[in-house]
Amino acid sequence: MKLHYQITGTGQALVIIHGLFGSSDNWRGLAKQLANHAQVITVDLRNHGKSPHSSQQNYDLMVEDLVELFDDLNLNKADIIGHSIGGKVAMAFAAAYPERLNKLVVVDISPREYAGDSSHIVIFEALLAVDLSLYSKRSEVNEVLSELLPDKSVRQFLLMNISQENGRLIWRINLQALYNNYANFGAAVGEQMKVGNVTCFIRGGRSGYIQANDELLIAKQFPRSEIFTIEQAGHWVHSEAPQQFLSKVNNFLNYD
Repeated sequence: MKLHYQITGTGQALVIIHGLFGSSDNWRGLAKQLANHAQVITVDLRNHGKSPHSSQQNYDLMVEDLVELFDDLNLNKADIIGHSIGGKVAMAFAAAYPERLNKLVVVDISPREYAGDSSHIVIFEALLAVDLSLYSKRSEVNEVLSELLPDKSVRQFLLMNISQENGRLIWRINLQALYNNYANFGAAVGEQMKVGNVTCFIRGGRSGYIQANDELLIAKQFPRSEIFTIEQAGHWVHSEAPQQFLSKVNNFLNYD
């Protein structure tokens, strides 16, 4: 699948992969700063952003989408940053194609299997319940969702997935397909594989996605890894503590 992407800057390639309900647009601010040191390629996963839609989605398919992008852009190697589900795609890519990876940054996710997140189910049910044909502005959808999703920052993040087409509101994400394939997103990646690439796991201190038990698994599958904690951040580490995140990434990728 031909993924949509945005390129900023020049130099050594750095590919950034967003998480569930996200897109390359979410990384625009950080990409601009990282572009002072690298050619930053922000990617929309299938069924997200401006990338094509498909009824199928799992980590094998997403890895092959990424390989196709590397081939199309003539990237022999790149550094990769992946957040949440994007981090799992990055880890699966590292396990399958280590020769095409320099350094890896995994943001707030472990390679283990995750059971379904009830907060995601609440989001899916809320978004699927909204009939966009009844509204003409994002602000109207925001008001409807406010009862179902009281967290304003979550709503603002999700509403970035609404665009206008021929005067009507549409979801850019393939909402139904993401919901149908949601169980696949919890799958473990890279099992029985050791990734030799130098890797940094950046976790939020207020997030529960990388727990103490995960540290042993990470050390086993990624023996050349470190885990760095940004204490005041939750799961969206890069948006909640952008300067600390950027400082760590710059240091890890030798951009300083």
